[in-house]
Amino acid sequence: MSASAPSDKTEHGRFFEDFGLGETLIHATPRTVTAGDQALYIALTGSRFALHSADTFAQSLGLPHAPVDDVLVFHLVFGKTVPDVSLNAVANLGYAACVFGVPVYAGDTLSAVSKVIGLKENSNRKTGVVTVQTTGVNQRGETVLDYIRWVMVNKRDPATPSPSPETPDLPESVAAADLVIPAGLDLSAYDCTLAGSPHLWDDYAVGERIDHVDGMTIEEAEHQMATRLYQNTAKVHFNQQAAAAGRFGRRIVYGGHVISLARSLSFNGLGNGFRIAAINGGRHVAPCFAGDTVYAWSEVRDKMALPGRTDVGALRLRTLAAKERPASGFPAAGDDGAKADPALILDLDYTVLMPRH
Repeated sequence: MSASAPSDKTEHGRFFEDFGLGETLIHATPRTVTAGDQALYIALTGSRFALHSADTFAQSLGLPHAPVDDVLVFHLVFGKTVPDVSLNAVANLGYAACVFGVPVYAGDTLSAVSKVIGLKENSNRKTGVVTVQTTGVNQRGETVLDYIRWVMVNKRDPATPSPSPETPDLPESVAAADLVIPAGLDLSAYDCTLAGSPHLWDDYAVGERIDHVDGMTIEEAEHQMATRLYQNTAKVHFNQQAAAAGRFGRRIVYGGHVISLARSLSFNGLGNGFRIAAINGGRHVAPCFAGDTVYAWSEVRDKMALPGRTDVGALRLRTLAAKERPASGFPAAGDDGAKADPALILDLDYTVLMPRH
């Protein structure tokens, strides 16, 4: 007796030709965030920002509890999109116009929806760039995150005709007026000693460079566990048999994990940047692998006063991360020499909120 053909009920992910301009993608698996998620995130990244670590610290600033780390919120929303957007991706290329909304607390349930806002086939006809705008909301329908990302996706068949190219116009940065300050936030009792840094918004200067000094080596199990925490199913991070046949021959560290490490390392020098309010833009410049040691440094791009607030300001930062090379070995972040260095793995432009004197 011959074996029957297997039933094909599994999902294989979208290829470039499967996307339609203007299409809305409702992502599966809502996620209730727990205190355990936050604790595991700290274990995997070493984040030390006081606001996300202690209920008492958060309550002293007028918040009900310690909010979930902003980067963890980003990863959880991002992870929802992977099966529908980037399961067959060659690379995630960049981010823009990322605004963090209401804080997320343990017990909140997050879900996400994306809209396809750009499609452009590459000249090799084997891949194309898909641009999506993703919105993450909590159980009350309040926006916790809204961002744009673009990703290079394989085509199923290079001969398939592609639509007319559409590339959206993207803002250079998120304006100060569009930054969200958590309701009830009162920094009058902000304790710099407990926060771990004496330096406030007024103490930084545009153009200042901050070497975060410390390094962190990525372990294979850690980066995979972190990526599973976000329910990110991209094959390149987990499947060594599949990765062995690829360009690098091994699993690639999820670029978001590098963002987490860079943010955690930035505590040394930017410890009072208590909330990420926006990601203006970012690029994963080169891949990272288990065994690499990550270093980071930042430059202050801008200082922004916030409408109606004298207790808090915004710093626009450019944080760069490199593997196997401490920051002292690099020229200034804006120099072409830094951009072209093969050790550079992340170039992130983002805005943090920081107390003022």
